[in-house]
Amino acid sequence: MSPTPLLQVNNLEVEYNHAVLVLKGLSLTVPEGEIVSLLGSNGAGKSTTLKAVSGLLPMEDGEVTDGEILFHGEPMAGKFPHEIARRGIFQVMEGRRVFEELTVEENLTCASYARKGAGRLSSDFEKVYSYFPQLKARRRQRAGYLSGGEQQMLAIGRALVARPALMLLDEPSLGLAPVLVEEIFEIIRRINREEKTTILLVEQNANMALSVSSYGYIMENGKIVLDGPVARLREDRDVQEFYLGGRGDARKSYRDVKHYKRRKRWLS
Repeated sequence: MSPTPLLQVNNLEVEYNHAVLVLKGLSLTVPEGEIVSLLGSNGAGKSTTLKAVSGLLPMEDGEVTDGEILFHGEPMAGKFPHEIARRGIFQVMEGRRVFEELTVEENLTCASYARKGAGRLSSDFEKVYSYFPQLKARRRQRAGYLSGGEQQMLAIGRALVARPALMLLDEPSLGLAPVLVEEIFEIIRRINREEKTTILLVEQNANMALSVSSYGYIMENGKIVLDGPVARLREDRDVQEFYLGGRGDARKSYRDVKHYKRRKRWLS
């Protein structure tokens, strides 16, 4: 991985309602300019990790109880979401979460309040439309009338208007047809390459996530249990069986694999 970390998460613990420990000493690094994937089954803690980074945990009665989150070396834990957004971190939520009663362009305008400095919105809109031409034809249409794929495009477009240094993508393929999934992931690759935007990607479609990423982390039960460059993860037999479908249809948890040697990063 690149020697320049944009985001560092060190030994992070997160609780909900002062009772449920969800993240149990999680550590990961996102180098500047890269796409890093965070993979795992439902309930592993992937979305909680993103919400901890973006400051959204308190909205769901969650809190960081230990560890640190560093962005450009600056501590982020405890800051308000709008402060974190203006420092250059923008989260695209699972399930799109567009403002359904607002038009496409009104949704894009909302994101401009999350960025540093001024700038012409028209040029930002044109950039979004260059990636998502479908949205230009519907720019005066209410977002609630868009298809699921178009709403996902709008959600990513809002992030572009915010001009983030780090984009957090939570399940961008959720509920989309396969042809749309391929289109969305190709655009994610282009945004990383053309806009120089660093991306932390949470995704259950491991094949698609690894196809655009340089490095990957696999979570189980609130911990990182495996990480490495994408090429090495693809060659791992357990990853092939449980995430890439390479050894039959049966999918298990890493917790069921007795021979699996957990890499206890959280103790380092």
